[in-house]
Amino acid sequence: MAQRRLHGLQRVLGVNALFSTAYGNVGSSIYYALGLVAGYALGLTPIVFLITGAIFFATAATYAEATAMYPEAGGSSSFARRAYNELASFFAAWAQMLNYVVTVAISAFFVPHYVGGVFEPLDFLKTAPGDIVFAIVVIALLSLINVFGAEESAALNIALAVVDFLTQVLLVGVGVFLVLSPDTLIDNVSLGVAPTWSDFLIAIPIGMVAYTGIETISNMAEEAKDEAKTIPAAIKRVQIAVFAIYFTLPAVALSALPVTQNAEGEYETKLGLSEEEGGFAGDPILGVVKAIDLGAMQGAAELYVGILAATILLIATNAGIIGVSRLVYSMGVHRQLPDRLRRLHPKYGTPWIGILLFGGIACLITTSGQADFLGLLYAFGAMLSFSIAHLSLIRLRKVRPDVARPYVGPGTVRGVPALAVFGLVGTGSAFLVTVALHLDVAAVGIGWLVVGVALYVAYRRNQGLDLTSTVKVAMPQPVLDREAEYDSVLVAYDEAGFVPSVMATASKLAARRRRGIHVLVTIAVPQSSPIDAELPEQELAAQAVIEEAKLMGGRRVSGHYVKVRSGQAGRVIVDEARAMRAAAVVLPLRPRRGGALFGMDVETVLAERPCRVIIESAPAT
Repeated sequence: MAQRRLHGLQRVLGVNALFSTAYGNVGSSIYYALGLVAGYALGLTPIVFLITGAIFFATAATYAEATAMYPEAGGSSSFARRAYNELASFFAAWAQMLNYVVTVAISAFFVPHYVGGVFEPLDFLKTAPGDIVFAIVVIALLSLINVFGAEESAALNIALAVVDFLTQVLLVGVGVFLVLSPDTLIDNVSLGVAPTWSDFLIAIPIGMVAYTGIETISNMAEEAKDEAKTIPAAIKRVQIAVFAIYFTLPAVALSALPVTQNAEGEYETKLGLSEEEGGFAGDPILGVVKAIDLGAMQGAAELYVGILAATILLIATNAGIIGVSRLVYSMGVHRQLPDRLRRLHPKYGTPWIGILLFGGIACLITTSGQADFLGLLYAFGAMLSFSIAHLSLIRLRKVRPDVARPYVGPGTVRGVPALAVFGLVGTGSAFLVTVALHLDVAAVGIGWLVVGVALYVAYRRNQGLDLTSTVKVAMPQPVLDREAEYDSVLVAYDEAGFVPSVMATASKLAARRRRGIHVLVTIAVPQSSPIDAELPEQELAAQAVIEEAKLMGGRRVSGHYVKVRSGQAGRVIVDEARAMRAAAVVLPLRPRRGGALFGMDVETVLAERPCRVIIESAPAT
């Protein structure tokens, strides 16, 4: 009988899931990036977003090619490891860490501005210290939630990403019809005066904050199915969606809130003015809605946009904390940071020390209360990280020409990726502008890098390792002593424990034709931990379930466990059943407290029904 081995991580995320998650992160940035850029670029804000959009296009192409080559978490850090060495990888990872920390801080900082913008009794949240205190509380609560490993609904995130995109498209459509004025856009600009050339130049790296989350897809690469195709396809969709919004919404916004001269003769737009000055820098999208006359729908539209923006920014804050936790774990596994930082909580399975440490740093950064400073600090880390990604791809083309490239970015000149060169010029120039024109940001950013490198050097020497060799922590693998047979009965358990009645039913089915029985135990991994995180207690419990099944079913029983995200177990069961051509699937029906009779995973199996499906009621205990 033909046999196959069933083990390893399950790749279950398709193009839609990758796209929606990435756009949920990138799309959230418009809720604060518009005000930050307008404060500097004034009437040239649409041009700034055109320039940054072109840089984003090149950067996205770099990430698509490199991630398709090496579909593993890490983004620019992973690319640098393959192209150069572990020291370069650490440098990129530490820059990424700064990006994540600032993303957490800046997303949380703008939540109270939108809340205060739609609820008058809470308008104190739009100014200091109300906004700072609120943001710190948000970061602290979300950090604790991620320590506890609370489940995150992928379906909810996808739905919100779609609603967010459609809302932005609707806002652009209404704005084009009601307020867009080419004459106003032209009158907004006085070259060299409004804005000055230095302000225009600094607006470009700040504009890159709009593309927070471009590394999201790379960091989900290990969970993507058919990754060679789905990752480039998802990135292309993000590119199209971003262009549709960022190339049009700024023009609508500058038509609704044009550039004017104040009593002192200075040029300004309410998009870039603080709330104390009567502007909408803290809630620019809400400001655009308030400037458009929607008649009877005005109040409802403002409430809807304000609540949606606050919700999206909360999710972006949480996504940043999840990004921090996964990056801490990855850096620990590659011996870049002390092992203690990546250690998982014995009960909750999350890197709790890393989450609390870097969440605390995000709170500390938030106390500055300066959105411009946060935006520039993000630009410092992001431009450095993106530049390393471009450099890595250029070098990979030279030193590893024989590695399979399922996707190759457009534009290759004599083997050199032209878009990566263009992207490197753009991100590198933006980095230099940030450093040259804002010495306070340069001091903080360079200080962050110096502290990181010092920590890296001290830790590697303490471990007896050189600075450039890649050394990974040994990871335990699932224990298998038999291969799963085709046409076996598949028994699906979760980490809740062994249910004898399920195994008894499987044994009866298998006895009729002397079939084998394969036990699959799914272990739910918290969103704040990498999918391949070590979960020793859960793994031991899963192996115990398999051993109990073997004791009850005899020698014909084989089994393994697999790590999945919450809500994905049903898809994994279906895929396993089809791969092994299972004769039947037997799974327990766990007692539920109200709601639907079946859980999401059971409903998925029943809906797909890859073969005969039998559900055994599990006892309440």
